[in-house]
Amino acid sequence: MDLKKSGPPIFSIIGKSNSGKTTLLEKLIAELKKRGYKVGVIKHHAHNRIEIDKRGKDTWRHAQAGADAVALVSPRKAFVIRTTDNEMHLQTVATMLGEVDVLLTEGYSWADTFKIEVVRGANNGGELTRSPAELGALVTDKSFDIEVPCFGLEETEKLADFLEQRVSRKIWFRKTEPYLAELQVQRQ
Repeated sequence: MDLKKSGPPIFSIIGKSNSGKTTLLEKLIAELKKRGYKVGVIKHHAHNRIEIDKRGKDTWRHAQAGADAVALVSPRKAFVIRTTDNEMHLQTVATMLGEVDVLLTEGYSWADTFKIEVVRGANNGGELTRSPAELGALVTDKSFDIEVPCFGLEETEKLADFLEQRVSRKIWFRKTEPYLAELQVQRQ
């Protein structure tokens, strides 16, 4: 796969607050890493004001002095904080992560990505936030009668297998002909 031309496949983990999105991501990242994938993650935060820097630290002081972008770089880690006028497009942020084999997002339910919704009956009433036609997969502790591949909350390995198939066959958009044909085969 030529990631330089097309970029990595993007799988968005979506769902209501406290549905288990972060927990699923933690497990899925670990499973994909175990399989040798370089994994990038982007977390969408719907609130306007976020702070990850620490008050009083040099980088915080640089930003307070008016810097529009601040970077902190060490031999093993780096981070960049930028002031933006508007929310950055998902593809723009994806390119900032460098070369990864697969990109997972938490959120971005409106983006044109392969969506995996997490639904837990106990925490959010067990309702979907998107129509089944918009979903690529569902991770849940409930039973749904929909034509979308469903996985239990603890079926991380099976979900990783499912995503790995999509990556290997370059099928990571929900409405592609190969995906729809495969759903037909699964139903028979």
